[in-house]
Amino acid sequence: MKKIGILTTGGDCSGLNTAIYRIVHGAALRGWRVFGILDGTDGLFAMPPHCLELTTDTLTLEYSHLAGSFLHNGHAGSMNFETAIETGKVAKFNRRLRESLRDMELDALILIGGNGSTSLAWAHHEIYRDLQLICMPKTIDMDMPLTMRTIGFDTAVEQLTKFCDQLLMTARSHHRWFVVQSMGRDCGQLALNAGLACGASAILIPEIKFDVDALIEHINDSPTDYGIVMVSEGIKLRGHSGRPADMISRKLTSAGISNRTAYPEHYMRAGDTVATDRILATRMADCALNAIENNETYVMTILDEDNQVRTVSLADFVSAGKLVADPNVPELKTSNAYVTDDDPLLQVARDMGVYIGEIK
Repeated sequence: MKKIGILTTGGDCSGLNTAIYRIVHGAALRGWRVFGILDGTDGLFAMPPHCLELTTDTLTLEYSHLAGSFLHNGHAGSMNFETAIETGKVAKFNRRLRESLRDMELDALILIGGNGSTSLAWAHHEIYRDLQLICMPKTIDMDMPLTMRTIGFDTAVEQLTKFCDQLLMTARSHHRWFVVQSMGRDCGQLALNAGLACGASAILIPEIKFDVDALIEHINDSPTDYGIVMVSEGIKLRGHSGRPADMISRKLTSAGISNRTAYPEHYMRAGDTVATDRILATRMADCALNAIENNETYVMTILDEDNQVRTVSLADFVSAGKLVADPNVPELKTSNAYVTDDDPLLQVARDMGVYIGEIK
């Protein structure tokens, strides 16, 4: 009988509980035992490690669609790779994690995380050398290379779209523009997708240069005197500092355009998991369990361009992305993906009269 561990780490999102439930359900059908590790790597660092055995009665089907992680993703001040590096305790931290995994007598560990967590798993892969390591990609930023979708992204798009939908009537009532700031870090996928879905008049993302005067002209030429200006949190405006939505709002105000800012923030990471994320989480859970059966290790599940869910090596994941310094973990190079110049949504936005910046 195999013993499987599940670890959720990094930012939370919708779809995590679906993935956990499906792993547990699929493992039970195989006669395997599953243990959930609480609070991410902090739970592994604890002595003894914080964990509980999971069954389909622990996290039931009717609750598996809820947002967040049943296992928690860690808490403020927890011991993780970031704090271990900052305090010079990396060797002790890595040693303790490996000891915990050995003490739990796991055959395999399924790590559900974003690009930072997955990049860290490869950078410190010696921790997992005594078991099979299977990673599953989850992030609302959709900034992970090789996979066409990540768990949680579609729900975040839906949440942000609904948020903007609710603003439109008050925008219309007051002849006002709303500058809405999305999450996404340095990747504009969330802002781009939700901006198109809600009918934003302008979408500003980190990957595309924009001109404020052109934006103002676009708004002044709009057939309506209200609407949504979608701003990704990663955009920069030369000579200005502060929150991106505030910077754009001040420019619009100076031009005589009535506007307000709106910050959906963690609302984007909440909400019942939409059907497409539930399906993706289920497919990736199945793929992860099959990978364990096939004795694979140091792999990540992906949704490829042919709509097939399969595994790729963590080494390929890291080499496929653009390596950039991780903002939270000093000395770590994270494998990132971004909106590319040939992304079809950029041309769709322009064809639909959306100001998207100075696209080529």
